[in-house]
Amino acid sequence: MSPRLFTAARTVVPQTSVGLGLTLALGGALILYRMAKNRTTMPGSRDPETTDPALLRNHSEIKSFKAARSGITFPGIRIFYRRHPKADELPKAPAPLPLLVFIHGLGGSVAQFHPLLTSLSNSASCLAIDFPGCGRSQFAPTSWDAYTTENLTDLTETIINDYVEEDQGVVLVAHSMGTAIAADIANKRAAHRLIPPLNVMGVIAICPLSGPPPEAAVRNFRRLLWVPEFVFNLWRAWDRRGGPKSASVKRFVGPGGDLEARELQDRFNSQSRTPVFRRMAWGSLPVYIDGKPTGGLFGKSSWADLDVPIFLIGGHHDTVTPPKEAGKIEEMLRAAANGRISENKHHEAGASYSEGSALGEAAAPVNPSSVPREHLPQSVGEISQDDFARKKASQENGEDSFEDPTTPGDHQEPGSLSYIPSQPIHPRKMVKSALLPAGHALMYTPATVRILAGLYLSREGKWDVKNLAKWKGVQPVSEPIGGVFRALKTLREVDEEHCPKVFAAKWGNEIKDIIDISHADPVYDPQSFGNSIKYHKFPTVSKIPPTDAEVAGFINLVDKVREDQKQRSSSEANWSEDYVIGVHCHYGFNRTGYFVVCYLIERCGYGVQKAISTFAEARPNGIRHSHFLDRLFVRYSGFKE
Repeated sequence: MSPRLFTAARTVVPQTSVGLGLTLALGGALILYRMAKNRTTMPGSRDPETTDPALLRNHSEIKSFKAARSGITFPGIRIFYRRHPKADELPKAPAPLPLLVFIHGLGGSVAQFHPLLTSLSNSASCLAIDFPGCGRSQFAPTSWDAYTTENLTDLTETIINDYVEEDQGVVLVAHSMGTAIAADIANKRAAHRLIPPLNVMGVIAICPLSGPPPEAAVRNFRRLLWVPEFVFNLWRAWDRRGGPKSASVKRFVGPGGDLEARELQDRFNSQSRTPVFRRMAWGSLPVYIDGKPTGGLFGKSSWADLDVPIFLIGGHHDTVTPPKEAGKIEEMLRAAANGRISENKHHEAGASYSEGSALGEAAAPVNPSSVPREHLPQSVGEISQDDFARKKASQENGEDSFEDPTTPGDHQEPGSLSYIPSQPIHPRKMVKSALLPAGHALMYTPATVRILAGLYLSREGKWDVKNLAKWKGVQPVSEPIGGVFRALKTLREVDEEHCPKVFAAKWGNEIKDIIDISHADPVYDPQSFGNSIKYHKFPTVSKIPPTDAEVAGFINLVDKVREDQKQRSSSEANWSEDYVIGVHCHYGFNRTGYFVVCYLIERCGYGVQKAISTFAEARPNGIRHSHFLDRLFVRYSGFKE
């Protein structure tokens, strides 16, 4: 090659490389931008409208609200509200059943509370709000000022005030950034409050924030949020590469998250709109003046001044709001309690304070009260035999001896106080905390949401106290049924024989899956089964025959479980050749029998009478409710109603 050609080549090649590099960079940016844009339009399975669960969809409305203090109008806010079905029958004195209010965090939505609402909406009236531009709410107004934490708090209070009933208290259930809003609403000393203020009876803070970020971090966040929106979308698209396996999903779900949890998180990430995220994030940042934060997230003063029961729940693997945040809040509350005690001692010389005083227990991990009624077990693990020593209130006849228990008050006159615990108007201040083996998504991760609802938030289980002797008299496990099932009575965490750990050791090589069809939360921890048994929740109502839709859902679930069992049995150890599915309601007769019989008929080729007899032979006494049996014959008679 001549020197001239060599020189020309040296000139052309770098220019070509630069041009090619720019082309590839621009092409990659365009692809990422289209990915980001496509994920925000979300056709099909990612759209918040089409993916909204039936419970939320059936009890939601889109409404316009004018915030009480700011006067800002929010024209399209999605509200989920389900009044307790028996609210009018429950006593109103000294206080009615409180309203549970669910507040999501930055980039969140009401849909993230769906698993909790499924459990808790049967225990109390529930209200949940999609902030503007989140979930199914309209992105309006678009002004940045509307999305400050203060104005979102104002909007939340305004909405609660519209739904809360006369003399009704409020329990705030909040997640992540929503916990700061909840703390401010519950703070009776806050300068900006409704007149009269809401009666907040407690705060449940899931993955809580202790306060605003430090000044240096705020500066960095502001620089990031100054980035143009299309660049911000490029970064989000890059972060979400891989969908359920992306870095974004792993950051929220934590290590070991199952596919269902990762797919849910991927959907929620896609539904989070960049312009809304940026506005809410910007509005949460304080302005530091002489080293002190003003505006933005509410911190130390909000938590320290709370005078209500507080339950802090953190995730051990949470890297978004680390569990140490809950520890900081506990320290604030303890410091505040000690400070007030010192102040009172200063003003009231000679005054003495016992460990059981209201101030002394303000930051106690448990309620130190010696009043027996107040020593209610806080989780299944704390239930002792003494909790089952309550005198039986009514004698049941033989025909109903294996019926599922009813909701307290079902057969009582409206206003009767029998079986219904009194609701204090202003519960004592106390602090409890729990750390679950999960990430930031613990409230909708299948592996932990049952623990969260069943062991901590839901206080269901009066049937367990009332019917313990009857439960003990029921055969724990039936004989095999059609080579597919065994019928069970529900397990109890505190029972020495029929508890998950003992059950797994005895039956774990044969009963590889359990389908819990009881409506309430289980009085055992499904995680106690370990890896040998999978737990599935399929809630149904007692005393009435299952609907056609419920039967179809049950059959579909069993089909999936059986297919999964085939795959697992070929790759896992300790599998019997006769592996089956365990099914239970409370006692394992009527509802369990109805579903099992339907499956035997529709999938195993049984006739109606043969299926009923097969169940009764394996589970003596079989289906006891005559109207259940009648319904089975009608269902499979071919008669069109």
